[in-house]
Amino acid sequence: MSAEKILLLEGIHADAKQLLETAGFAVELLPKSLPEPELIDALGGVVAVGLRSKTHLTENVLRAANDLRVAGCFCIGTNQVDLDVAHDLGKPVFNSPFSNTRSVAELVMAEIVFLARRIGDRNNEMHHGEWHKTADRSFEVRGKTLGIVGYGHIGRQVGVLAEAFGLNVIFHDIIGQLPMGNNRSVDSLDEVLSQADFVTLHVPATPETENMIGAEQIGRMKDGGYLLNLSRGNVVVIEDLVGALRSGHLSGAALDVYPEEPSKSDSSFDAELGTLPNVILTPHIGGSTQEAQVAIAHEVSRSLIAYLEHGRTLGAVNFPQTDLHARPGTRRVQHIHQNRAGVLGDVHRIVASHGANILGQVLETDATLGYLLMDLDVADVAPILADLGGLSTTLDARLLS
Repeated sequence: MSAEKILLLEGIHADAKQLLETAGFAVELLPKSLPEPELIDALGGVVAVGLRSKTHLTENVLRAANDLRVAGCFCIGTNQVDLDVAHDLGKPVFNSPFSNTRSVAELVMAEIVFLARRIGDRNNEMHHGEWHKTADRSFEVRGKTLGIVGYGHIGRQVGVLAEAFGLNVIFHDIIGQLPMGNNRSVDSLDEVLSQADFVTLHVPATPETENMIGAEQIGRMKDGGYLLNLSRGNVVVIEDLVGALRSGHLSGAALDVYPEEPSKSDSSFDAELGTLPNVILTPHIGGSTQEAQVAIAHEVSRSLIAYLEHGRTLGAVNFPQTDLHARPGTRRVQHIHQNRAGVLGDVHRIVASHGANILGQVLETDATLGYLLMDLDVADVAPILADLGGLSTTLDARLLS
């Protein structure tokens, strides 16, 4: 039997290909994303797809990809995938929420120091043959206050590093979070904005965070403050940030993400922010270190392998979470179905009708979907799978091991 196919896009680290091939899959690794029509064609016969931020698994793509069983986002964000449609079709989606945490946090700290010392401007001047040795508007960060908006894994790591630099750290998160070190929680976004010398954003892309930092919020920041956004491009209203920088209300800014970004590398990028002093712009590289890419490749690849071989869904962002420990000598059946009354009874009657005994099983459900793993003591499960596939509630039924 030929190996099942996996497609990796956008230059995912080669370790992912190696790990998946070692597990017995046939892997194609492409250096870029594909537009929707080409992506649909490329997914023919593919059981798993790996992508980063530029590839979009839309409803059209997901419904056309009949062979696709699972998707892996080799990054933190999953907003490039229609998670609801993937869920309804029985296709779990995995990501890598932790692997690039340190890389992003280190870049934040570097940019805080660069903004305080106006290193970007001095660097540009030197590249143009200008020697401008000055201490004007250059400061140490020690003793200043850093405000963190969004105190998740990256926010907490930033807080730990910032204290080592001598910064006072305050933070706000809509979910109660345990402070790290001497980091201090405040009750509102306004408190962070009004008290902090540097404000760094680490929030997900949600309806609540879209344009959450506009003219009103920037106006509440300290005169001469600094704003950093390494989270999502639609969190900051760029026009309002430009206005605050031009007026002198803010002394600088650092951005790694933007409302509209080129679809591929080596593209031109026109940004009014690039004409302003003490503004650091980077091309969405917060997590782009070799260490982070290797860690992401390993984390997501192992999630894909665990799902395809054993049905493990722990870490899936849109699917019931479950695992079932291995039982040697059994045959594992995966059954994805609509969450309706009586489905488990139907499944058990089918299994019993074929003289099979269930040696282990686990069922997890959400509002509309049920996910069942069963370890059976029979050698031939084909008749069982055929009958399970005949149930009106079944989305997928297959042998895993």
